[in-house]
Amino acid sequence: MTEPVIGILGAGKLGTTLARLGVQAGLTINIGNRHDVADLKWIIDTMAPGAHTMSAADVIASADVVILAIPLSHVADLDPAALAGKLVLDATNYWKEVDGTVNRISSFTQSSSEVVQAHLAASQVAKAFNHMGYHDLEIEVDRHPTARRAMAYATDHDASRPVIEHVLQAFGFAPFDLGPLRFGLVLEPGSPLFGEAITPAEFQAKLDTLYASPFGQKIIAARGGKID
Repeated sequence: MTEPVIGILGAGKLGTTLARLGVQAGLTINIGNRHDVADLKWIIDTMAPGAHTMSAADVIASADVVILAIPLSHVADLDPAALAGKLVLDATNYWKEVDGTVNRISSFTQSSSEVVQAHLAASQVAKAFNHMGYHDLEIEVDRHPTARRAMAYATDHDASRPVIEHVLQAFGFAPFDLGPLRFGLVLEPGSPLFGEAITPAEFQAKLDTLYASPFGQKIIAARGGKID
């Protein structure tokens, strides 16, 4: 498989961490945000040397795979036409500090990534890179090169799965396929899986007991049962 060009939208802690990991893996990484390229370049040259700083529009245009490392509330500002046909890895989460004290974006019946997919209707959206803290990403890749940590993902686009798994492996993780995009709900903040940097076997064990947790019980109460 030809290595895809990775575009990262968002140059905060998560975006720059992923940029460093991508460069370390030998991938072509283009990164940008809503700020002026000249203002951002010195930050990227310091935080993720080797990544290419571009405007957000150029990041999207040049990338085969786009990673959303932006606030969830900013997704509505993205141009669906610009991202049409792209594989989009949604690393966003609802955070009240940046997205509003009341979550008016997603719910226990519509996961945040399903909201993203609805907005980017012509893109292949996958939930990925959201459940492990940015501070753990590099640490776990470097600490466990032979016992990789599980990086879960979910998507409705079966044809995209090989590329998603290739990208997750290239970044240094063990892909963990949850199934359709609606299952991405179990990766969101509050879930016992959120924040975990564990092996696939350990991840599966936690997933098996999810509905015994308070988060799992909230899913059942909201949906009238488990996610199916």
